[in-house]
Amino acid sequence: MKKVLLLSCLLCASLCAVAQDANFYIYLCLGQSNMEGNARYEAQDTLVDARFQVLAAVDNKELGRVKGEWYPARAPLCRPNTGLTPADYFGRTLVENLPPHVRIGVVHVAIGGCRIELFQKDKCEEYIKTAPDWMVNTLKEYDNDPYTRLVEMARIAQKSGVIKGILLHQGESNTGDKEWPQKVKSVYDNLLADLHLQADEVPLIAGEVVNADHGGVCAGMNEVIAMLPQVIKNCAIVSSKGLSCAPDHLHFDAAGYRVLGRRYAAQALHLMGIELPSPDDVCKHTVAAPTNMHGSDFPRIDKDNRAYFRCYAPDVKRLQADVCGKKYEMAMDEHGWWSVKTDPLPVGFHYYFLLVDGFRVVDPSSCTFFGCCRMASGIEIPEGAEGDYYRPQQVSHGQVRSCTYYSEAKKEFRRCMVYTPAEYESHPKKRYPVLYLQHGMGEDETGWSTQGYMHYIMDNLIATGKCVPMLVVMDSGDVETPFVPRPGKDVNEERALYGASFYDVILKDLIPMIDMREAPAAVVIDHLLNAGAKVCVYDPVAMPESQRRMAGRPIRYARTMYEAAEGADAVALITEWKEFRMPDWAQLYTAMRGETIVDGRNIFDKPEVIAAGFRYFGIGK
Repeated sequence: MKKVLLLSCLLCASLCAVAQDANFYIYLCLGQSNMEGNARYEAQDTLVDARFQVLAAVDNKELGRVKGEWYPARAPLCRPNTGLTPADYFGRTLVENLPPHVRIGVVHVAIGGCRIELFQKDKCEEYIKTAPDWMVNTLKEYDNDPYTRLVEMARIAQKSGVIKGILLHQGESNTGDKEWPQKVKSVYDNLLADLHLQADEVPLIAGEVVNADHGGVCAGMNEVIAMLPQVIKNCAIVSSKGLSCAPDHLHFDAAGYRVLGRRYAAQALHLMGIELPSPDDVCKHTVAAPTNMHGSDFPRIDKDNRAYFRCYAPDVKRLQADVCGKKYEMAMDEHGWWSVKTDPLPVGFHYYFLLVDGFRVVDPSSCTFFGCCRMASGIEIPEGAEGDYYRPQQVSHGQVRSCTYYSEAKKEFRRCMVYTPAEYESHPKKRYPVLYLQHGMGEDETGWSTQGYMHYIMDNLIATGKCVPMLVVMDSGDVETPFVPRPGKDVNEERALYGASFYDVILKDLIPMIDMREAPAAVVIDHLLNAGAKVCVYDPVAMPESQRRMAGRPIRYARTMYEAAEGADAVALITEWKEFRMPDWAQLYTAMRGETIVDGRNIFDKPEVIAAGFRYFGIGK
């Protein structure tokens, strides 16, 4: 029986040893309110890599967490009703910069407003006796002994991984206390002893309180915090310089916590012999985006289609990159440079903005494009070889021309862009098919050529015989401003009017203008006038454009086809609007002096026309 028992004990010990993962790095987090988390977290703060875990130090029914169990480390990490903490982005930054097989875990115990004495084994009981009333319920969640709870949870964590460091953010309540470094050392030494840790293997990383550059009410404590490495050899200090804060100038805001967390991670990585990529390092494994301003190194793109943004703004409190609607918090270094790396982006073109203290601006390093109903920055995530269809090739290239025309519908001059194929200039008499290509809402007439590379696509298609040479006409869809219903108006009715004016523009102005530029009618009229004929014209759509283009010529304009035919020796059909397809031949015969019908579109039934008493001439028949 004794042999069996001994064997069982050895087996259990072996299983425990196997369960501990040397690649699961555990960090203990303690302190007061800034470590507890005082800023409201946002949706982006709840999305986290599965490699980042938190060991629940208290029960959290809202999130379904049970004390002593591991969970994905999404905010809040501390207790119910707490907020974003430096630990959130500490863990995220570590998993981004450590090998994929490495996981990160945090054990989080913090009490807002507490002095460091609360974590001293020999001072805790005495301190609790004088604790303010608002702290009482919080202390009860830790059985009135937060230090012991931290050790208890740390021992559970050690069964799964290896403790790699201790994160401290505390000091506001000890402002001016010159003995604070020694008190912190006593907490640190006790943790090492109680958890059987070695000082040279487990550093203490402590963060500064809100800096004087943001009016920190306890900023003077940073001089005391700076003394900590003098009493703890394996210690690093995290700067709070430039970090934004809440209106109380005591707590960081969400943006400040995100950056502070990254700075904690940078120190932890530095102690491992790993440095966060510098701009030069980023440049080595990335390429400049093709949408950059000439000479700009950033934004950049890596092999995984992540975008890297960098901007110099030392006086800004908060800077975000808003890419496709997702906001990325940028981190500022001690020199005033802000930077961030995005998630992998889909191939193609993406609008983005910089949010400077909440105000949306374009990135001075990017070319600008009209999109999202405003001028925006843009970044192109290139495709591989499969994207050659939109890249310039060694083929004949057409042109994208800017064309100004007058719109009767809008009572204003407008601009459209027109693609003409490479052969266009050498075939002045050739008639080309026309494609009217429109963008989505919120762009303008330049979108398809500038953002969509339409001209390269057409050049390549024509060169390979996949498309006949044609004109491509692009106009603005009259949705260049964001939709805002007028006060007191029905929202649905207002939305129906949003961009609705473009129907008249394209049908009554744009198409007739393009048709007139290419219209054989203009050539026919010129020849008739030069031959001494009197010309009367009618077109249900193109009359205004015709009047503009042929102003000053002796042309009479009619209101109907029958009015145009009054007293005419001949009628020539040169366009094929629907109303021309089935004329009243008897009425037409009565109106005319002559009997000649010239069908330039071959739409009339010849026997029917002859039966009505006309002489019929069909072009091309």
